[in-house]
Amino acid sequence: MLLEGIETLLVLAKEGTMSKTGSRLYISQSAVSKRIARLEKRLGKKLIEPAGRHIKLTADAITLIDNVGPSYKEIKGLIYDQQPYQDHTLINLACSETLVAGYLGNMMGAYIQHDPYISITTHHTPFIIERVQSGDATIGFCAGHLTPQHGLSTRHLFNEPFAVISHQPLRQQPQQLLVNDFNNPSNANQASLLQKAGIIPLMEMDSYTAAAQLALGGVAPALVPVSIIKTLKIEPIYCHHFEFLDELTRPVHLCYRPKSYQSDRVNKLIETIADSVPKAI
Repeated sequence: MLLEGIETLLVLAKEGTMSKTGSRLYISQSAVSKRIARLEKRLGKKLIEPAGRHIKLTADAITLIDNVGPSYKEIKGLIYDQQPYQDHTLINLACSETLVAGYLGNMMGAYIQHDPYISITTHHTPFIIERVQSGDATIGFCAGHLTPQHGLSTRHLFNEPFAVISHQPLRQQPQQLLVNDFNNPSNANQASLLQKAGIIPLMEMDSYTAAAQLALGGVAPALVPVSIIKTLKIEPIYCHHFEFLDELTRPVHLCYRPKSYQSDRVNKLIETIADSVPKAI
């Protein structure tokens, strides 16, 4: 019950509302409230306060999350490591949306015919790392720079290049670009490289697809990875290369818990993705 309450508090801290937390945990909103109430009673501390439609964490809740959060993920991961993989055990593959769209479609279509017990979800890279750390995902397929000291096994597959997408011809490097969210730590290096090149981020999207479509619509040029260009079948006439792009790439990794790799099914899926992605490029 204690771990259940801590898990609920950690999710609530990220989601901000009881309803979103319930959706993440596949429980009702009232069940979320009861779990938090039991945790507050157990600890003898008030952990949340109402703030309109959202909730506000108390100072005690923030301290608890800072102290217990990393250990909780480690405990969940260690418990996950004790579970054996059977032929019907579900393998959860947490991926970057752009990588699924650009590189996994054909490969997974064939693979899942032989091993149907695979589930694919899409997330941003920091959350993918968290899911693999806690055992909520078996394998992560990540784009961008990984968080330090993640404690996972990783396989670097390649560095994905970018292009500047523009509906209008570009005879020189643009001064402004549509970019992806720089608050996402996996994209942090892009900000410094663009600053070095003298380029100003015009708008920060949460989706490379959105940025590409706005660029094709004539809003402004956009910085877009090859996987999106491939997925959207953007014609070469709209793709532009400039010198600053030689430095600007994003690393693509597979990540997994070391013990998971000992499973023949997990090992086979990891190796199949690692072999097929360079061919897709």
